[in-house]
Amino acid sequence: MTLFQLLIVAVIQGITEFLPVSSSGHLILLPSLTGTPDQGLAIDVAVHVGTLLAVILYFWADVRIAAHGLTRLARRKVDTQGAFLALCLITATIPAVLVGFAIKVTGLDEAMRSVAVIGWTMLIFGLVLYWADMRGPTVRTAERWTIKDAALMGLAQCLALIPGTSRSGITITAARALGYEREGAAKLSMLMSIPVIIASGVVLSVDVVGQANWAVLRDAIIAAAFAFIAALGALVLMMRLVRSVSFTPYVIYRVVLGVGLLIWAYT
Repeated sequence: MTLFQLLIVAVIQGITEFLPVSSSGHLILLPSLTGTPDQGLAIDVAVHVGTLLAVILYFWADVRIAAHGLTRLARRKVDTQGAFLALCLITATIPAVLVGFAIKVTGLDEAMRSVAVIGWTMLIFGLVLYWADMRGPTVRTAERWTIKDAALMGLAQCLALIPGTSRSGITITAARALGYEREGAAKLSMLMSIPVIIASGVVLSVDVVGQANWAVLRDAIIAAAFAFIAALGALVLMMRLVRSVSFTPYVIYRVVLGVGLLIWAYT
């Protein structure tokens, strides 16, 4: 890949991973709409690593608390804030891991990589996000996260395995429907992304092992760096905007893109 192609892929992944507009959908659309070659699994792994580092850095205080809590969980103790946060994150991740594994072994992941599917999911789940954001109460903060809510958000996260749904979008939607205020909903969604990105990165890495060479490694490092910068910028921007602006701008983008994709797919 050329440096420009790496930049485009990395920036798209970095920005859309955390905004509620679907990173997987945009990466699938890129070669379909532009005619450029698919970036390949190695670059997919690299941009995932870049976005992972960005969210860990941005939420470092919470990540450190959860990491310390894992040691308490290993001793079967849930007696600290970190242990409870780690338990919630694990609870929220298990459904997506199980469903994702089932989709991969059955080959359904390839069947869903179509412009029509992405168009419908962009449109439908964009409208669902709007409904939850407008109708959902704003009475709970991220610090009041519960095991039950983590499980419900984890089940909702499974829908993000359908391209175009958006992992951040559907988890924010679920959090808003459960009564979490916008900033808290976004924060929980971002924290939930960490174990999911790690899990997906491990799965992709298994397929990449043995195929890499120096040229691929060089491209991967460049892509990871670009994705890190783009993702960190997107995180900073979104977390600032949710304090004063609703998710409506993202909904408008999703609806316009979804309608455009459906027109293109069916004509």
